[in-house]
Amino acid sequence: MEEDDDLARQELESGHEFNLEHEDRTIRFLHKIIRIAVKILAVLMVLVIVWGIADVIYILYQRLVQPPFMLLQINDILATFGAFLAVLIAIEIFINIRMYLSTNVLPVRLVIATALMAIARKVIIFDFEYITPPFIYGTAAVVLALGLTYWLITKRA
Repeated sequence: MEEDDDLARQELESGHEFNLEHEDRTIRFLHKIIRIAVKILAVLMVLVIVWGIADVIYILYQRLVQPPFMLLQINDILATFGAFLAVLIAIEIFINIRMYLSTNVLPVRLVIATALMAIARKVIIFDFEYITPPFIYGTAAVVLALGLTYWLITKRA
């Protein structure tokens, strides 16, 4: 079943694979370098995730011990949501890296879903006192474009 999923994903996302058995030695060598770089990025992303979790704990602790004690203001809640979502986005990026390493295929659908999560994070933490209408319209266009892209990709699957 898992092999069928991998085959379907490779067919769906053909053209985004990095073949380690390429006939050109230079290309094979460059692909090996890319895989090493991606492994380094995976390790660094795990460090970012751990650091982000520590940051969420620190933010919550700071907000809860400030007067009024054990009470969060709406700005505190939004800051906490932003930190949580940043960690979740980092986890999604790590999953993208892991999928690439296990299949040699760039998971386009997961990349689009990660971008949707990132823009959703941005929308959630909007400070409407400081942003302009063109910025809101631009963000709406990005959300619409990513949503439509995700819908088209999943519809094909």
